[in-house]
Amino acid sequence: WSMVVPWVGFSLADLIKRFQPTSKAKYVEFLTLFDPSSMPGQRARFTTIDWPYREGLRMDEAMNPLTLLAVGVYGNFLPPQNGAPIRLVVPWKYGFKSIKSIVKIRFREEEPATSWNMLAPQEYGFYANVNPDVPHPRWRQDMETRLPQTLFSSSRIPTQLFNGYAEQVASLYRGMDLVKNY
Repeated sequence: WSMVVPWVGFSLADLIKRFQPTSKAKYVEFLTLFDPSSMPGQRARFTTIDWPYREGLRMDEAMNPLTLLAVGVYGNFLPPQNGAPIRLVVPWKYGFKSIKSIVKIRFREEEPATSWNMLAPQEYGFYANVNPDVPHPRWRQDMETRLPQTLFSSSRIPTQLFNGYAEQVASLYRGMDLVKNY
């Protein structure tokens, strides 16, 4: 599924520039809040995620002007279920890359381990770019449902490479095998 969301936030690049990382920083790692008392899913007996949730981007992805740190949605502050107080938004990647409730950001020399890479590496790779040509082992990815939908509207549409942002981000992956590096 997909939807167009009016996020309120600022460029991650602006924050990174304020911290002036050295040239050794090739990746940015994000960690989410771990608070089972207010986030019941984190204490579920059958959770398969090793909390806290972790995500990462290459530095050039993090510096892209489309990469945001969101503090609001639909003109309001972020509610907890949408990742309050701050979340990452990377619109050309699958949603799980847009980590919620960020409490720590680190610059890394090596590619950081991410929650989905640890949990199900056969399903999504580190990059997790929206790519209709990479089949998922459990469902189709070449078509998506655009939300919101109504009972009388057909909202199945072809999935676009990079979620329709190819003009803005394809150069980040020039020369890469986007099937192998999914």
